[in-house]
Amino acid sequence: MKRIPGYFLGILTIFSCISLHAEVHEYNFDNGLKLLVKEDHRAPIVVSQIWYKVGSSYEHDGITGISHALEHMMFKGTDKHPAGEFSRIIAANGGRENAFTGDDFTAYFQTMEKSRLAISFELEADRMRNLTLPAEEFKKEIEVIKEERRLRTEDKPQRYTYEVAMATAFQTSPYRYPTVGWMADLDRMQVSELKDWYQQWYAPNNATVVVVGDVEPQEVYALAKKYFAGLPAEKISSNMTLPETPQLGIKRITVKRPAEVPYLLMAYKVPVLKTSIDLPDQVQEWEPYALDVLAGVLDGGGSARFASRLVRGKEIAASVGAGYSLGSRLDNVFIISGTPSRGKSTADLEQAIKQELTALRENPVDAKELDRVKAQVVSSDVYEKDSVFYQGMILGLLETVGLSWRHADEYVARIQAITAEQVQAVTKKYFIDDRLTVAMLDPQPMQQQQRSAARAGGRHAH
Repeated sequence: MKRIPGYFLGILTIFSCISLHAEVHEYNFDNGLKLLVKEDHRAPIVVSQIWYKVGSSYEHDGITGISHALEHMMFKGTDKHPAGEFSRIIAANGGRENAFTGDDFTAYFQTMEKSRLAISFELEADRMRNLTLPAEEFKKEIEVIKEERRLRTEDKPQRYTYEVAMATAFQTSPYRYPTVGWMADLDRMQVSELKDWYQQWYAPNNATVVVVGDVEPQEVYALAKKYFAGLPAEKISSNMTLPETPQLGIKRITVKRPAEVPYLLMAYKVPVLKTSIDLPDQVQEWEPYALDVLAGVLDGGGSARFASRLVRGKEIAASVGAGYSLGSRLDNVFIISGTPSRGKSTADLEQAIKQELTALRENPVDAKELDRVKAQVVSSDVYEKDSVFYQGMILGLLETVGLSWRHADEYVARIQAITAEQVQAVTKKYFIDDRLTVAMLDPQPMQQQQRSAARAGGRHAH
């Protein structure tokens, strides 16, 4: 989560009230498509996003990476618009477009001048049901994807360590699969498999269209009805996701990889917001919000505990951070990762991190620290909602993971209601060895070209 200094909170809150909390208009079509529209009239632009409920967590052994591969192929043409035509038309109309695949979703978006929304809708509606998936295009594109895996994962020691850590932490949960897929699966992937995957998941009753910008909701609805309402629904097969097997004891792995510095990653299994709603007898609804506040206590800027105590105070860490996202459809992990200072080891850093967690288990954070963290979390939320694109992201993500877009409006109040005792409670409950996976990167000698690649790659953000 990005955080900004708390003193921006008042200014941003006042500014946001002008336009950022506009009403969300929801429309549901007979073919199952959901449309969400939010007005933001500060600039004459519109962001159009389409979210499909499919990602790497819907996959299984043998076809990992297929959702991401299909995302690439979505730009390779229909009978009406040949390969490359989609991007050419968007660019010719002054727009920007891209796509991304995650554990729980595949999403496509365009940013256009407001009068161009119909162009975006026409193109997206066409490729929702009419993708051609030519074999010759797939043969070229799968090589691009494999090279992407080499450059972004296999040649990046920290990202490779993260991938191995997730495959170790999760035993039965599909979050053990990398979004890009295992190389062996990419090597054997066939275009016929993509056709089946496309037919199964790319349908109006498995999609949410999100529009944010300088628009009138009824006009957007009329356009969506024109382009999407006539598309046929598909029988969406239920996704038989296995629950994660209970972990009994700490898991430890060492990853040997050419690298310049060692690296430590600690992953604690924790619940998410959807878990607290689906299983209220096991997880209380405030717990994910308390975990979010805990991430701020540990890694919420220069005054947070990691920066002030481990980087500057004890000088054990060259860098260390914490990350947690409450918006996934399955239980996930709270990640703490960092690089030890020169002369210190990953074992030293792990011990220091555990000491900080012990301190939080034994003593609640004081009121001043809690207020600071809440101010940062809330101001970050307000700051990010200043982006038209990010407003759409929040709505689309919540809907796609099985929540409701209405949770977006509850976030600030939920964070502000968290107590020091609740932060202490989630630390006691979830930050235990039976939920912990520790991955250590053991640096191996690097060739000169590997050093250059590592420096160019930078630090992986979780």
